[in-house]
Amino acid sequence: MVKINIDGAARGSPGLATSGGIFHRSMGEFIGGFFAFLDVQTNLVYEFCGVIHAIEQALKMGFTSLWLKCDSALVCVAFTARTNVPWMLYNR
Repeated sequence: MVKINIDGAARGSPGLATSGGIFHRSMGEFIGGFFAFLDVQTNLVYEFCGVIHAIEQALKMGFTSLWLKCDSALVCVAFTARTNVPWMLYNR
């Protein structure tokens, strides 16, 4: 299993936004990371983009067992209940 810590940040909401994450193993061994500039977005969108990007990167790296850690309660609820997903990210 690979743990991925994900976070996003913006200058306002909406505002210039980024998201990023760190991949590591259970004993803390660094595997890799990512970041993305997302232009002007709301806080929900940039947090969602971070999680989606983390999953896509993990699959490209061959990892299928993931532990995602995100500080956005809205994103966690949306992924478990499959509600409140921003329409522009729904199909992704």
